[in-house]
Amino acid sequence: MAPPNRHVRHDERIARPARRSLLAGVAALGALGAAGCSRVATASTAPGGDLLERLRAQGVVRLGIAGEIPFGYIDKDGQLTGEAPELARVIFKRLGVDKVQPVPTEFGSLIPGLNSQQFDVVAAGMYVTPERCEQVIFADPDYQMMDAFIVRKGNPKDLHNYQDAVKKKARFATGTGYAQIQHAVEAGYKEGDILIVPDQVAGLNAVEAGRVDVFAGTALTTREVVKKSAKAESTKPFAPLVDGKPQVDGGAFAFRPTETKLRDAFNVELRKLKKSGELFRILQPFGFTKAEMTDLTAKELCGG
Repeated sequence: MAPPNRHVRHDERIARPARRSLLAGVAALGALGAAGCSRVATASTAPGGDLLERLRAQGVVRLGIAGEIPFGYIDKDGQLTGEAPELARVIFKRLGVDKVQPVPTEFGSLIPGLNSQQFDVVAAGMYVTPERCEQVIFADPDYQMMDAFIVRKGNPKDLHNYQDAVKKKARFATGTGYAQIQHAVEAGYKEGDILIVPDQVAGLNAVEAGRVDVFAGTALTTREVVKKSAKAESTKPFAPLVDGKPQVDGGAFAFRPTETKLRDAFNVELRKLKKSGELFRILQPFGFTKAEMTDLTAKELCGG
């Protein structure tokens, strides 16, 4: 759902509820889960953290999610799903934690919520960025992603990257907290000239209504959200320029800085899933392609 600001977060099924109803559904499910497990993990004091042991004892891990398709959301049957929750179920089961419980919040509140003990891990497809790496520790990415645009059918302004959009003075929009804000600013937009909308559905609506010429998001979210649109299409994926170089982003689970043991154990299981091909089988139903599987590491994306 990342982005250094994202989101990217960021999946899509088109016959989807609005973002507000998604968050409401997640909240309801989270409340039900909380009723069955009132014990909340607190900060670890042992070197490397002892959260994994405590989660095993509790039998449940609390996932911070942002109600974003396809990264973590409530489906039409009221069930928690998305690439991150489904992956979390598999990995935490292997780690001896049988249940996952959603804790809904806005994307921009995920890191503060994690560090203030509101949940145990961020499971929201969050992009790994140097800025975020100063606040949390990341598992290695479970996917990589390029950007793409939503434009009017036929792409009348011939927009294929941020430089095109700046050159042609395209009216530009992206989502709240999305990494694409920074990508656009780096290309030459003033942040105050960017229309910020709640998510990719609102972005599609803005393009279809002619309020903007382009909406920027992840390649996955843009291609999924336009599938049933008669007025808009998505462009081919492209790598935005960051510090003058093409940037491919990666999304990952985030942990509190003290919980290195949990993060490391998570990484061990994640690598097994990558090697066996099971990771792709988990993510494919949410629109991910083999080209979006990755061997990127958190260390690379953190800049260290």
